[in-house]
Amino acid sequence: MRSDCPLNYGVEIFGDKWSLLIIRDLMFFGKRSYNEFLQSKEGIATNILADRLTMLEREKIIQKKKDLDHKQKIIYNLTQKGIDLLPVVVAIGLWSDQYATIKLNPNRDIIIGEAKKNSKRWIDKMMNKLKEEHLK
Repeated sequence: MRSDCPLNYGVEIFGDKWSLLIIRDLMFFGKRSYNEFLQSKEGIATNILADRLTMLEREKIIQKKKDLDHKQKIIYNLTQKGIDLLPVVVAIGLWSDQYATIKLNPNRDIIIGEAKKNSKRWIDKMMNKLKEEHLK
């Protein structure tokens, strides 16, 4: 840790795009395995993916478990600490939707569509859904 600033703590954990995109994939796209993360259209390199998964697990944002259906396969779940990042991810999405100077994917509404209408209610609903899916 470079300083005791709260913003610095967050930036050091998820200040690169890959960590946030892994969290996004866990939250919104149901990705749970290493190979599923590799298939994301952003094209993360295997060494970076392995490094970010290790760091996110070390920081207790995700946890890995053996897949009950395929004992050789590892699956990743968000922890409560990871689920608590949902408002941050949504806020970044809403800000980007408002200010991006490039044409954004019309499918972006999977993440921010309902949040644009009533972010508090939608975040509460999503938090409950993520808890059911990840904190079994």
